[in-house]
Amino acid sequence: MEWSPQAAMKAYLHTLDLYQANEKNTSYGSTDIMEPKCMEFISALAAGKQAKLMVEVSTEGITPFTIALAAAAKQTGGRLICILAHHQDLKRGKTQLLKDDDNHQDLADVIEFVCGNPFQVAMEYKNIDFLVIDGKLRGHLKLVKSFNVNPRRSVIVGHNLQYSKNGVSFGQLLNGKGGVGVVTLPIGEGIELTRIEPINKWKSKRRFHVTFEN
Repeated sequence: MEWSPQAAMKAYLHTLDLYQANEKNTSYGSTDIMEPKCMEFISALAAGKQAKLMVEVSTEGITPFTIALAAAAKQTGGRLICILAHHQDLKRGKTQLLKDDDNHQDLADVIEFVCGNPFQVAMEYKNIDFLVIDGKLRGHLKLVKSFNVNPRRSVIVGHNLQYSKNGVSFGQLLNGKGGVGVVTLPIGEGIELTRIEPINKWKSKRRFHVTFEN
């Protein structure tokens, strides 16, 4: 599918609104699930690419990525699978979303929480358009190869990269999957974006246009 600037802009603004609303909401105490950083960008990227199947593997329950991708899913008509290793994270995540907050409740219908061994759960999903993996997860580099990502258009995001000790990137592991581009963002503890597209896509130059509709 072609890039959708309208979906990207709407997801960006939705995520920004969620962050601003969360700043005013003290019900989360000191463990806010929204952070500014680059979450609006992540949401816009997923929505602009019209990602339908998004997967997050988390070691921390609900994260800012969860909210950003859910906001993108609202724009694309897609769904977000949030894979959690521990039942307590599953319970806590559902509780956070179902609190008396209209913004987060609105996202609950696009998020599916799955609790289990990520290496086993990974085999249940095919043609993933957008994948987020936490670098804190033991064996996260091996895990990324277990997922079936869309070979024609997909993005893999790795975060908490300080826990990756061997310096190997997801892009290096996936360089056999057509055109692969990798960029590392100096945000937080490091975020790596790996984009997979057919090789011929890389031969044409692209421009990013933002349009506004009345």
